Amino acid sequence: MPRFNFEKNLDHQTRAVESIVAVFDGLDIERLVGFGSQHINPIINKEAGYRYISNIRSIQQKNGIEGTVKENSNIIDIMMETGTGKTYTYTKTIFELNRVYGIFKFVIIVPTLAIKAGAISFLTSESAIEHFKEQYGKVINLHVVESQKNNKNKKNTFPSAVIRFVEAGNFEKDQIQVMIINAGMINSDTMNKSYDKTLLDKYSNPFDAVASVRPFLIIDEPHRFAQENKTWRNIQKMNPQFTIRYGATFRETENLVYRLTAADAFNKNLIKGVIGHITEFENGKNAIVKFFDSDGKEASFELIENGIRRACKLAKKESLEKIHPAMTNLFIEKLNKSEVVLSNGLELKKGDKINPYSYAETLQEIMIKKAIRKHFELERQLLTREVKIKPLTLFFIDNIDEYRNENGYIRNTVEKYIKVEAEKLLKEETNEFYKEYLEKTLQNISQTHGGYFSKDNIEKDEEIEQEINEILHDKEAILDLNNPRRFIFSKWTLREGWDNPNVFQICKLRSSGSEISKLQEVGRGLRLPVNEYGNRVKDEQFYLNYFVDFTENDFVEKLINEINEKSGALSFEKVPEKLDENMIKKICEIYNIEEERLLEELDSNNVITRTNKFKEKGFEYIKRKFPLIFDGVSPSKVRKETEKNKKIQVRTEKYSHLKELWEKINQKVILEYKIENEKDFKDIFVEFLKEHAGNMIHGGVVNREVKVNMENNYATAGEEITIKESELVKISVMRYDEFLIHLSRALNANIKTLHEAFVEADIDINQYLNVSTIRTLKHKFDNYLLKNAIAKFAIEYHKVTSEVHPTKLTDREGNVRGEIDASDIGMLYSEDKVADNYLFEELFYDSELEKENIKSNVKEVVVFTKIPKNSIKIPVSGGKSYSPDFAYVLNFEDGRKKLYFIVETKNADSDSLRDEEIQKIKHAEKFFDDTVKIKFVTQYNNQKITDLINKIYNEGI
Repeated sequence: MPRFNFEKNLDHQTRAVESIVAVFDGLDIERLVGFGSQHINPIINKEAGYRYISNIRSIQQKNGIEGTVKENSNIIDIMMETGTGKTYTYTKTIFELNRVYGIFKFVIIVPTLAIKAGAISFLTSESAIEHFKEQYGKVINLHVVESQKNNKNKKNTFPSAVIRFVEAGNFEKDQIQVMIINAGMINSDTMNKSYDKTLLDKYSNPFDAVASVRPFLIIDEPHRFAQENKTWRNIQKMNPQFTIRYGATFRETENLVYRLTAADAFNKNLIKGVIGHITEFENGKNAIVKFFDSDGKEASFELIENGIRRACKLAKKESLEKIHPAMTNLFIEKLNKSEVVLSNGLELKKGDKINPYSYAETLQEIMIKKAIRKHFELERQLLTREVKIKPLTLFFIDNIDEYRNENGYIRNTVEKYIKVEAEKLLKEETNEFYKEYLEKTLQNISQTHGGYFSKDNIEKDEEIEQEINEILHDKEAILDLNNPRRFIFSKWTLREGWDNPNVFQICKLRSSGSEISKLQEVGRGLRLPVNEYGNRVKDEQFYLNYFVDFTENDFVEKLINEINEKSGALSFEKVPEKLDENMIKKICEIYNIEEERLLEELDSNNVITRTNKFKEKGFEYIKRKFPLIFDGVSPSKVRKETEKNKKIQVRTEKYSHLKELWEKINQKVILEYKIENEKDFKDIFVEFLKEHAGNMIHGGVVNREVKVNMENNYATAGEEITIKESELVKISVMRYDEFLIHLSRALNANIKTLHEAFVEADIDINQYLNVSTIRTLKHKFDNYLLKNAIAKFAIEYHKVTSEVHPTKLTDREGNVRGEIDASDIGMLYSEDKVADNYLFEELFYDSELEKENIKSNVKEVVVFTKIPKNSIKIPVSGGKSYSPDFAYVLNFEDGRKKLYFIVETKNADSDSLRDEEIQKIKHAEKFFDDTVKIKFVTQYNNQKITDLINKIYNEGI
């Protein structure tokens, strides 16, 4: 099963953490000495001088935040939109504050049990523990404050999580002490009462004990903690040195030092886009008849049409025409207290809705059918890729019994359409993996779905418990490609505090209630997905499909308005006189352009004066050139399904000049490792094993501890706590021969060679015989091959077929297409004029560097094109691939000689590229040089395309 691999230095997360750490730069820090001092955090003094105030002001200015500094406040705010990794970011903040300032005691405060469970799941996950341990050499020792369940045989005792947290000392150098508590527990008798037992010989009240260690507080979802409420007053009893609040929503910010708005998150591809699917009927016939109750003699219905609601009761054999005139020749055949059977055979359960103009199916069935069909369409795309991504679909439903009961309407409907779609795909499927996946689906359709509802916490059914564990706690298990479960059902129980990065669809079969924002609704599916190796996939545009009925036909508009309102998109009642700092910062941030370069461009285009005042039509230029600073979220990121994909027109007359180059780079090739024999392979694998010997992956074990206390000769069970071991326990669940067989298949290697390599590398692999080790070894060995190819062993490319077409630009016969999807060329749009020799009519792009390339007219260029996304994939070592950005055709003066070259644009400087990117570029250079004889260059953000072309041209003469 995949293990999540967290990225270390995502820009938006790093900036948030650095902003917090910088608040305390240069402040006086007092490290206490003497009795009991080892239990207490270092004390950071914000009162000395004005450094605290000036630090905050400086950080705000750097991050483009306007606001006053509340100098007497110990609150510091971070605003990050849903889906961008708040939990990861505040966890990294904890490690950084410990590393820089020695703070080792933190309290995390969350509003609900669901969010608490999500935070605990993250903090105790094997992936997170190893990720942070690798960077900081430490682990979090988590203390979970739980309720004390009283009964006649059990006395209340001082909460053990508080005891452990308070008594932990700084001599435990490899640990950071973190206590997590939810709002309910903060207000509970458990935390507010005094006990016979005292802590540290002083404190009989839990809040007083926590206050004594001078903790740092982390508050998640701050809008749920109003400062006038009891919960906030109780929080202050902990006497925090500083309170750091992380949230997407604030009632009012205090000392806000970093802001990542909703529009930023969408526009920068930090989260999925959203496509709204609205189920509605033709010709405006969008009325609803809802069956909502029955006493066994009469059924109660509600008609909703044109915003008007009307109730109506019908007895058996009565016509539904009484409810709506369009429902002729339809009457109630049968009814009881839970269901109604209509004369057309349609069964209605409580909460079911039908349209009076079209009542062959319920509205729910139509939406279920659409969502499942779309799921399989998406699933086929993602599971037949080179590196697979498993998509999930989440259904929100009203009637739990109709899903949980074996013969429930929702359950039967879902399974019916899963069977239909899987059988249809299986008839034509040629991909071996996906064919097998569909066959497994049909073997036991009930295993393809699972649910979690609040009442499940009461019932004890082994199968349901497994479903709940996967959905709530084991994201990695539900994303395992061997696990057929991919449809999840809930009744809004899975809301804040729960998410899975691979939720690609949400189908809303029930009302969410007016109090829930649209961003909260889609928030469960906004995170970018992970692939089969647990790596976040961020180099392409993904969408969350959100299904609603016609009663929410304004869903997309409301979502867009909410995003823009929260993001503070710029708006002006009248034309401003000057390009102010706020506009400059927004342009630089959204369009990734340096301020100096921006001002130079505006000056050269006669937009502004030397004092940044707008010249005539200067503001109109800004609106046309940089529309995202006014519109907030880009239209391509949130849209309706009915809005057709924007097409970009191809200048077909130019394709003849590009044809030869296009067909050359679309040749199908394979990559061959020039490893002469088994011994050479074994030497490479042995070197790999030795390099990674200290970083083997262990199966993790979680300890559940309950302490038995003796008080007045009376034994009581203390609070149960869960602790993740700081040293992971090694486990073996496979036989050695079975392990070698599976590993040899994964690596395409000889079993005997693998065995000899383990012996020669002196690794006791018997301690690690599990599926997780196989997946991890494959992942790490693939990266090792990529890292060492060319330098340590040679590679070659071989053409495998003469077939080229169809491609993104051509049909099966090789004829150029008249138009293609604009999203294949770029997610951003500009009205600027493209170069005369560019292949496409309009300017779609993904970075400012690309935009400048597309606008650049160079006389030596006959034609050039942005290469459509995922149309060309150069195989590179380790089973990966590489896609370049631009293709150019140059003509020399005599007209008889042509030069082809490919450009890879990197919106960064050469020094900042990761090793993996550098290796991929080396592979691309070899591919184009050895196989198709085309010049390949990499363009960095400080290079102009005109300079590169002139250099290539002069070298070719």
